[in-house]
Amino acid sequence: MSAPVHARGEAWSLWPWPFFDDRHHELARQVNAWSEGQPAHHTLSMDQTCREMVRSMGRCGLLRHVVPEIDEAFDVRSVCLIREGLTYHHALADAVFAMQGIGTLALRRFGSAELQQQYLAPCRAGERIAAFALTEPETGSDVASMATSAVLQGDHYVIDGAKTLISNAGFADHYLLVARTGEAPGAKGLSMFLLDADTPGLEVGAPIDFIAPHPAASLKLTACRVHRSRMVGAPGQGFQAAMAAFDVFRPSVGAAAVGLARRAVQETLQHASRRKLFGRAMTGLDAVQMNLADMVTDLEAAALLVYRAAWSHDVPARSSPYEASMAKLAGSEAAGRIVDRAVQLLGGLGVTQGQLVEQLYREARPMRIYEGSSEVQKLVIARDLLKRGGWLNPS
Repeated sequence: MSAPVHARGEAWSLWPWPFFDDRHHELARQVNAWSEGQPAHHTLSMDQTCREMVRSMGRCGLLRHVVPEIDEAFDVRSVCLIREGLTYHHALADAVFAMQGIGTLALRRFGSAELQQQYLAPCRAGERIAAFALTEPETGSDVASMATSAVLQGDHYVIDGAKTLISNAGFADHYLLVARTGEAPGAKGLSMFLLDADTPGLEVGAPIDFIAPHPAASLKLTACRVHRSRMVGAPGQGFQAAMAAFDVFRPSVGAAAVGLARRAVQETLQHASRRKLFGRAMTGLDAVQMNLADMVTDLEAAALLVYRAAWSHDVPARSSPYEASMAKLAGSEAAGRIVDRAVQLLGGLGVTQGQLVEQLYREARPMRIYEGSSEVQKLVIARDLLKRGGWLNPS
């Protein structure tokens, strides 16, 4: 039996599907307890709010699911359900949770034992804030054309360039940064480095204002000297390290979108059950019922693709960019459609600032862009499909 929405007064809960073990249902209860116990941070800045959230997540053990011990498996189902539950309650909490994983996963997989020992445990405990610096002002989806350079001089790389749209920039304690080292043209000439926030020559720009609250800023790098021991992985392995993080986290973006869409459906049901039109509750109108049917069908289809991708990673260990990209694409696009219908059904309230559905509308839109736009996901899906079937024409 599916449960896309909840009865009045019920908290968010995990889907009653066979993708999950008992530990996942217990984790879902923990996510609810953490979310509902969060105080309002009205008097704090964005940076302070995010830091407090990360510390709190570290204390209660949530961060160990995005920064596991080296000898522990990375359970994508856990990451997905946490992100779904957090976003159902508060999208900002989901953002800071996810960044602790995105800003450490390549270090966990490709970094030296010394760097892992120094950085992973504090990030897992919520004592350090992680960030990931990939996007540049002139290169969005086209990562291979990255211009930030890292030139080896003796035992140090000298890094020059600029990054933008960097989540947690300004209050992160370290950055996993990708730069061009030039071993080969394109993506094969990129390498990854770990830079502390106080590295000389690393400057943070003004906060970037998005349509929905999210901590981000630009970075400028001027003759930043980074010891060669702080390269994460081998020279020329930066693109591979970055994509490895995306392959794991793309399904979880879909899960976050599902959480947001579930909240939009819930808010719509509550509104429609209270509001009367033409002498009866909105829920009794055929047009409203058809919209609700479209919303929940869209929602469940997206959730199934998300948790299929997560289960495929965890159980048969046969995850692929095909399933990860499909989960991200389906979740983010469905959230956009669902929230748009919610706005339409709420009418004027749906476009009134300060209303939850209006906030969800703004929060849903960026999901189709970050961590690979919908267009990029479609290319990944199609090329993987054609390659596996032997249909891809090399010319």
